[in-house]
Amino acid sequence: MTSEYKPLENKQIPSFIVDLPIISEERFNVKDYGAIGDGVHLNTEAINKTIEVCSNAGGGTVVIPSGIWLTGPLRLKSKVNLHVEFGSLVLFTDDYKAYPLIMSSFEGEPVVRCQSPIDGEGLEDVAITGKGVFDGSGERWRPVKKWKMTEKQWAKLVESGGTIDEENEIWWPTQKAKNGSSILAELKNKPFVEIEDYLPVREYLRPNLLSLRKSKRILIDGPTFQNSPAWNLHPWLCQHITIRNITVRNPWYSQNGDGLDLESCRYATVTDSVFDVGDDAICIKSGKNEAGRRIAVPSEDILVERCIVYSGHGGVVIGSEMSGGVRNIKVRDCLFSGTDKGIRFKTVRGRGGIVENISIEKIRMNKINQEAIIFQMYYEEEQIDDLEEEVTDGTPVFRNIYMEDIQCTNATSAIVLKGLPEMPLDSITFKKISIVSQNGIEVSNAKKLDFCNMEVDINKGPLMKIKNCDEIFIKEFKNHTQVCTFMDVSGINNRSIKCIDSKVNCEQMLEVATEVNRNQIVIN
Repeated sequence: MTSEYKPLENKQIPSFIVDLPIISEERFNVKDYGAIGDGVHLNTEAINKTIEVCSNAGGGTVVIPSGIWLTGPLRLKSKVNLHVEFGSLVLFTDDYKAYPLIMSSFEGEPVVRCQSPIDGEGLEDVAITGKGVFDGSGERWRPVKKWKMTEKQWAKLVESGGTIDEENEIWWPTQKAKNGSSILAELKNKPFVEIEDYLPVREYLRPNLLSLRKSKRILIDGPTFQNSPAWNLHPWLCQHITIRNITVRNPWYSQNGDGLDLESCRYATVTDSVFDVGDDAICIKSGKNEAGRRIAVPSEDILVERCIVYSGHGGVVIGSEMSGGVRNIKVRDCLFSGTDKGIRFKTVRGRGGIVENISIEKIRMNKINQEAIIFQMYYEEEQIDDLEEEVTDGTPVFRNIYMEDIQCTNATSAIVLKGLPEMPLDSITFKKISIVSQNGIEVSNAKKLDFCNMEVDINKGPLMKIKNCDEIFIKEFKNHTQVCTFMDVSGINNRSIKCIDSKVNCEQMLEVATEVNRNQIVIN
């Protein structure tokens, strides 16, 4: 037993400065270049011409005034601020042929996709501002799963057109979209393909609403982004990103309807924004498997602050595509209300990558449908056993993570931490945590965990289930509703579990499996 073990201190995230874009104040109104905001006239050429003229003049602000502006994809330029005034709705056409195929990145890998409605690559000093709305016409692109619909909603969707898969479980907007997966698999097996070879599956290659690639000094301030074909906002390999005062909306059932995906980005702030989406809300990623490790650009030096998340698979999420690594992240003063999961870390064997130096503080959560805090090391994979595998460059590492001042009411589970037997979760601190949930804390394959000043009230089961953990320090743990057991310990690889200064309302303090070395557990 290690009697000198002390709780970890807060991991200080290095300070950083995010540079804002420098853009001329000269203004260019799209109406002066032929745009008509009647919701009928297609303005692709006129708006892009305005952006081009503005760029050629040395930069400035392209103004989209009040109106409904139907358009195809917009190509952003350096030193241009695309400003959507209050009362303006930029409605992207649902005509698939308006979206050229390009090389892009999606879900952590290089892929051919349809060009995004708002698109840019290799830019410097670019902004999107104003109080207008961008609508991606996502219902024309997205499949819908039957189980996410009521019977009446499903019947209405089927009557609207489209097609249904053979299992009668997924609605597709077109037959070509439905067939896209199988045709795409055939293309991937061919030794040589051109972008034009993907034209038969264009309706399957859903774009993200906004895609910015290899760009720097980006400002996104004010607009609403909604109804995306796939993810909403996707900066990739970008630096110096300021995102503030935005609203991101998608139907809760929208397939791949993420809010924001910062991927392999450095120096970013996400503040004072609202997310209500159909998948993970605020996501931090860095590539998938070998592709991510080959690029080897982590997401780092990122602040998320004063954001609200309503519907979403997770409030703030790291992974699952994190093969290039994630580090130096601070999340603070956020509210999650009605998300599936609250604070979510996810990965799987084969990803590789190191996630480290993460600080999450002052988070308020309510009506969390599943876990308030979860580490999923078996994401999209069934955990059949606890067998240790060989450590390779595909073994993910999660370490040095600090959480403080977190409050959650009405969750299904409080905290779930499941590491890999060959690579346990390492050095995670929970301090001043208050959670009301149906189930308590479950920990397996972890080391150097600190639980300090914890208040957890549950409906059933033990407060803590511990399996195959090393150096667990628990201090000032308490609850109000009586439970059967405080701590349930199993597994043959437990070492140095210590609990002090705790006042727990339970029938028994400890329950141990026969294989556990009781001498490794101390409760004072």
